Amino acid sequence: MGWDHRPPGSLRKRAVRRGDPVTRTEALIASAEGHSAHNYHPLPVVVATADGAWMTDVEGRRYLDLLAGYSALNFGHRNRRLIDAARAQLERVTLTSRAFHHDRFAEFCTRLAELCGMEMVLPMNTGAEAVESAVKTARKWGYRVKGVPDQMAKIVVAGDNFHGRTTTIISFSTDAEARADFGPYTPGFEIVPYGDLTAMREAVTENTVAVLLEPIQGEAGVLVPPTGYLAGVRELTRERNVLFIADEIQSGLGRTGRTFACEHEGVVPDMYVLGKALGGGIVPVSAVVSSAEVLGVFRPGEHGSTFGGNPLACAVAIEVIAMLRSGEFQVRSGELGEHLHRELAVLRDMGGVTQVRGRGLWAGIDIAPAYGTGREVSEKLMDRGVLVKDTHGSTIRIAPPLVISKEDLDWGLAQLRAVLRA
Repeated sequence: MGWDHRPPGSLRKRAVRRGDPVTRTEALIASAEGHSAHNYHPLPVVVATADGAWMTDVEGRRYLDLLAGYSALNFGHRNRRLIDAARAQLERVTLTSRAFHHDRFAEFCTRLAELCGMEMVLPMNTGAEAVESAVKTARKWGYRVKGVPDQMAKIVVAGDNFHGRTTTIISFSTDAEARADFGPYTPGFEIVPYGDLTAMREAVTENTVAVLLEPIQGEAGVLVPPTGYLAGVRELTRERNVLFIADEIQSGLGRTGRTFACEHEGVVPDMYVLGKALGGGIVPVSAVVSSAEVLGVFRPGEHGSTFGGNPLACAVAIEVIAMLRSGEFQVRSGELGEHLHRELAVLRDMGGVTQVRGRGLWAGIDIAPAYGTGREVSEKLMDRGVLVKDTHGSTIRIAPPLVISKEDLDWGLAQLRAVLRA
């Protein structure tokens, strides 16, 4: 595999003990921390290049990427088809703004609507922008179509959600760290426990315009809802004339073994919110996809984005959609995912792992307290050439690129077993 097995953590400790000059990694991290806001706590690795499921740092050490940019890199680093599509578009035109039409826009919207089984597309850039757009869409639909009194629209969401970090989105978060010191908060949301259909039913009123859910909660630790929950929400929203908005930013586009995680329960929502993998790990691309009745509520000037739906983004996303239409990545995720979860079940039985959740090539792993925190396990794995990321203290997440080989996946899991045996 070509990975340099010198543990980077050990190298840093030895350099400090001997009084040697700092490594390039240390110098770059120190510079970043001195000149950037501390809104993230990344692992102490500085990536210089990447290919497929592997990344190489500035010291020349290789790491197996088992995070895939939180599913933004479903098709791997520098996927050749996507790089070629981006390069070809870079030579033509990259931005027009939506003040003018461009020749990639119609195909992007048409192909994405077809992939989703919908009619219309509202393109944006980031996942948070797409969620904000979905919230605005639902409210406007509620007033113009459903007839909710002005300023009375309500959206029901689930506890432990993660839809982004804008002011409006953190207003309906239950994560104290995301909310603290950012008030006053945006009204109009009601939070119910995730997976509790009874609580959902009680929360929906005549002024409810939408239910917004992640089909699988990623940041919460890859939480899969009880069987029948999504189908129950679909039935409830249809009964009450409420939009069902599925945030498939992390769970969609092949991650769980299906194009969309909702498909595992045969559910088609009223609206998909997409992002991350839609840009192929090259450019930020997001979108709200729905029916003409829903997205048709917008009029010129009511919503927009300078970069949303730009030519470069559309060119990359068109190729992403073409790759997904083949079905090969969904099949691969499903088959390798079954293997992944079988191996993780063995780890759970060994005692180092207390619980494993997930679908396809996506897993949340709760580490037994005796083996350290999720951060500590992530750092130990980094020292063995594997990159994962912790969440909520004791949990690590595994979400490799869908192009990962079985041999590389097994090697990464072997490093996890070794860490939990140490």
